[in-house]
This record gives sequence, structure tokens and C-alpha cells, in this order.
Amino acid sequence: MELVVQFQVLNQSCHCLAWRPRPFVAWGAESQHVVAGYSDGTMRVFSISRTEMELKMQPHAVALTAVTYSADGEMILSGGKDGLVAVSNPRTGMTIRVLADHKGFPITVLQCTRKQYHDFGVKGDELWLATSADRRVSVWASDWLKDRCELLDWLSFSAPASPEGPSSLPPSLAAFCPWEPGTLVYVGFGLQKEALFYSLHKKQVVKKISLPYFATSLSLSPAACLMAIGFGERLLRLLHCPDSDAQDYAGHDDSVHLCRFAPSGRHLLTASHSAVLVWEL
Repeated sequence: MELVVQFQVLNQSCHCLAWRPRPFVAWGAESQHVVAGYSDGTMRVFSISRTEMELKMQPHAVALTAVTYSADGEMILSGGKDGLVAVSNPRTGMTIRVLADHKGFPITVLQCTRKQYHDFGVKGDELWLATSADRRVSVWASDWLKDRCELLDWLSFSAPASPEGPSSLPPSLAAFCPWEPGTLVYVGFGLQKEALFYSLHKKQVVKKISLPYFATSLSLSPAACLMAIGFGERLLRLLHCPDSDAQDYAGHDDSVHLCRFAPSGRHLLTASHSAVLVWEL
């Protein structure tokens, strides 16, 4: 439990970051990379093993709000405060594609997963989703090496009007479900406080789980049928699917704005205003 590496960028806020997917090599190999998105629209790729910045790119004119690597780690997808999604090559530093489908609303989530085209009758070697603050989720099938990107589905979730404006609402969050292929989970401000399971095959919501509050963070375990949801009421809920058994945990000093399962599924990390908690499952 000690600080191993620290990178500092002066006069900029880091708004999002992502690890490059680790290939099938031992931990400690030269593949430890992190990409971080900043308030000036830049992205920086850092090498953990060499403790240096390898690349700086500026695919956006406004602050970044979400960033992730493609499933194979060969591309970087980034989303901005203006709703634009950029696809950049970390080897060349070039932005190869910009998608404006969510324009006007900040991107809240970007996620990629390995899928073959025959799963949904479209060509591509991975699926990815983008979620924006206006409760919209787009799902895409892509093959970046062949410059192929096709919209697979477009979801819009209704909600009552907010007198305080969009900035005061809980975030719109979505994630592919590891234990139910072809399904994604969505939480956000809406008519009800609930988590929705949407089937990409059936093109409809197939399951709803009631929640005590609107969610502020979401993570699905890659190793078990577990879903972690954080709330603004300083509460963390662990849901066991598919029976939806719930366990609630207190301990945070503020809104649980981030929760993330470790790749092994044995630990859960949660964060609030001034505390980071690590839970053993």
C-alpha cells in the first residue's frame, strides 16, 4: 500500500483515465500503459514501467469526460464535454474518426467489448457503447483496422423535466453485462429509480431492478454475477444477479461517485469526495 508511480501535469485537471487492456503476459512486462484525458482537450499516454509520458494528443477542443481503449488495446476512444467521440491511434497520434451522434451533451461512459460480427449480423470484431448525459446510449460494431464502424442500436430513456437543469441530475451510466451476452445495463435519472437490463437481440428492456435512490456509479463484475451501485446518499449496494439479492454498505463520507471491480473480481474499489475504499469480496 505505497505510492509507486506518480505523473503530474501542471495547470490541467485530469477528468478520466483508462488502463490499456493487458495482453497475456506476466504483470511487469512492457505493456503497462494508462491514457488520461484532461480539461484542455488533450490526452496523454503514460508508460508505468518506464515512468514516462509517451504520447500527447489533442483530439478534442473541449474537456474530456470519458476515455477507454478498444478491446484489443490498439485504439483509444475518447468523449468530450460537447458530446463528440474521437477514435485515435496511440501509435501514430492521429485521430482517425470523429462521431457527432451525441453532440450537445457530455459523454459519460465509453466501453468496449470483444464481439464477433455474427453475433448480431454486422461486420466487426468488437462492440462498444457511448452514453451521454441526455440519457442516450449508442451501441456500435467496429473493425478499426478496416476503418469500419456501424451503428447497431440507439437507446433513449425518458425522464421527467428537472427544474434545476441537466447539470444537477444523476449521471447516465451503461455497461455491457459480462454474464448475459448481448445485454447491457443502464442506470440514470428517469421515471423510476431502477436498473434496466436491455437485450440487444430483442431490442427491448428484459428486466428491471428497483433501487432505493438514483445511482451515481455502476460497475459489473467480470468474474461473477455481481453488480455494484453507488448512490449520492453515501451508500454502496451489491446486487447478486439474477435473483437480485441486495446487500447495502455504509462507510463513505460523501456521494459514491465511482465503483470499479478489479479484473479478478476479488476486490471492489469505491471512491467518494475524500476517501477511496477497497472491499474484499
